[in-house]
Amino acid sequence: MTNVSKPERTTQERVIELFTQTLGYHYLGDWSDRAGNHCIEEGLLSAFLTCSGYSPAHVNAALHKLRSDASLHGRSLYAANQAVYQLLRYGISVKVEAGQVNETVRLVNWDKPTDNDFAIAEEVTLNGGGMSGHERRPDIVLYLNGIAVGVLELKNSRVGLGEGIRQC
Repeated sequence: MTNVSKPERTTQERVIELFTQTLGYHYLGDWSDRAGNHCIEEGLLSAFLTCSGYSPAHVNAALHKLRSDASLHGRSLYAANQAVYQLLRYGISVKVEAGQVNETVRLVNWDKPTDNDFAIAEEVTLNGGGMSGHERRPDIVLYLNGIAVGVLELKNSRVGLGEGIRQC
């Protein structure tokens, strides 16, 4: 566990309880010391896609496309987010064998939302890329089918808004 003050810890536990007990998210744990945290948890996404009936070839092709579009590679953060949104909303067109038609791999089940995998992790340590190498640790990360879709940063009421944003 991380060094979180008692009032903040209590609030964080209440938020986790809300998501797990009331909203049905499954708890992934405290990931402060877990290596390899990423905005795309490939194991969780692969499991969801496999349970949705996609073949390993489809899953691998979809993961490759999602990884590629999620990385900046000379694009702005806005452009990368826009590309990932398109994949989440409309799926990924995949061709696994020559001569076959493209098939769409859906990363989110929009028709039956309850069939998606909702998960929550706390204190997710992320190592920044690039030259800064800045380490960040959001208090809570929300995952949809293994893809981080939300971050909650809980702040003490005595901390100014600007300071809280800079800390993220």
